Amino acid sequence: MSSGLHSSHTNYTYTIDVFVPEAACPEKGFPVIYILDGLSYFEFAKKIIELQCKNEAKTMMKPAIIVGINHNKKTMRKRRFHDFTAPASSYIFPERMNGREPEEVGGADDFRLFMEKELKPYIHNHYPANMNNQTLFGHSLGGYYALWNLFNHRNDFSKYIALSPSIWWNEYELMKMADSFLVEESINKALFIGVGEMEGYMARDAKNMNELLSRKGMRSIFYEAAEENHASVVPTVLSRAFRYISNL
Repeated sequence: MSSGLHSSHTNYTYTIDVFVPEAACPEKGFPVIYILDGLSYFEFAKKIIELQCKNEAKTMMKPAIIVGINHNKKTMRKRRFHDFTAPASSYIFPERMNGREPEEVGGADDFRLFMEKELKPYIHNHYPANMNNQTLFGHSLGGYYALWNLFNHRNDFSKYIALSPSIWWNEYELMKMADSFLVEESINKALFIGVGEMEGYMARDAKNMNELLSRKGMRSIFYEAAEENHASVVPTVLSRAFRYISNL
């Protein structure tokens, strides 16, 4: 099912795709997996659940509702930088961007309000969703947003998947957030971090983040996909990530 949902918080209309499994609904409702960049990944995520749930005994994949959050194709690049990056007093862009710095950034707080105040209530009111079993998936900048949400709003989701997260954003501010997040209290959350072996500095950054989180007691798992790059890592790793969160 696909529908438009206008947000008063971001002043933007998102297309929301929803897949509901045909399996018998659990007493508490189906787990829900929210997919950032749904335009790219919703159909793939849906097929992973749909196909593997047909043989749950072997795949260990439990049925789940998949919610794809889609930007308009024409405005996708611009809006991703706005929605998925945190507000800051200033921004430091790496030299490799070479004049391609985004025009609008720092809208993560408003995007979070859209999810919490508008999207989630819509899903819970229209579908048999388990409000206590929700996962957030993001890749690249979406992976940055997933980690930012975990570090700053830990009660929004119970599980997180961050593939090839843009940890480099704004001079590695996520590493500082991770430090503060872990100092405050023990965290009963689950995190899957995945990256492709051929992603260079992003592979190193993801590994460093996982080591920091694991060292301080966070339930974090890291997977590096051999011979995969930034574009190929999602179709290679997402099934593994789903199986991990499905069995927690």
